[in-house]
Amino acid sequence: MTTSQWQDVTGFSAIGADGEKIGKVGQVYLNDATGQPEWVTVSTGLFGTKESFAPLYNAQPSDGEVRLAVTKQQVKDAPNIDTDEHIGTAEIDALYQHYAGYLDPASSQAGAGESYGAGTTGNGAEYAGTEYAGTEYAGQGRDTSGPTTDDAMTRSEERLNVGTESVQAGRARLRKYVVTENVTRTVPVSHEEVRVEREPITDANRDAALDGPDISEEEHEVTLRAERPVVEKEAVPVERVRLGTETVTEQHQVNEQVRKEQIDEPGVDTDPRRDRR
Repeated sequence: MTTSQWQDVTGFSAIGADGEKIGKVGQVYLNDATGQPEWVTVSTGLFGTKESFAPLYNAQPSDGEVRLAVTKQQVKDAPNIDTDEHIGTAEIDALYQHYAGYLDPASSQAGAGESYGAGTTGNGAEYAGTEYAGTEYAGQGRDTSGPTTDDAMTRSEERLNVGTESVQAGRARLRKYVVTENVTRTVPVSHEEVRVEREPITDANRDAALDGPDISEEEHEVTLRAERPVVEKEAVPVERVRLGTETVTEQHQVNEQVRKEQIDEPGVDTDPRRDRR
């Protein structure tokens, strides 16, 4: 790949040699001396909050993915190095010590003692460590399972980092519907009733009483009125109802297994060339 093509790998999905997705590619690091791409950062850890260094040896970028020559677990277990714009000799040596057993031993300590800067890159480079014959080592510790490191080994352990993320937990609906109920009201109503009023003949009404035949048949009527209840219904607004949310915080326990390394007490080995762990 050309330098301009390597610019596009940022944001690609990093896939381990075991086929597992590791995370997103962050930065590509160039060897300061050769200008070649040799390291890449990959987001790992809880919710991708950590960036780990992985080698680009035998990496195969295609279709939005970068397939690495190391596994997901190997990348997650890589030394914790700040992903600033430049990494120095000691940090690079630590990465080579970690990945030495997984990379091609094509040369002696290739890349050791060099420094690297972040940037876009060209073709990949080979990584190697030193293989050892049955040589005696006096007064200096060494890694008997691979290339020489230093006079000490690093004991590591996993730390549990717990965070939170917001997810959809359910839905609430506000619905209205119509019900019918009986309502009783009391309303006063009035009506007219007939009553017979009698009055004696007096000088005041004598003329009206004598107006007409002396003996005759006659009918009088009066119209009676009565009130009755009248019912009308109207729809009126009574209140506004809406949905709201409130945040309730509760304590939740997280139970997860973490791994840590233990170091056995040293024993006595009379043959310094005999491999032991």
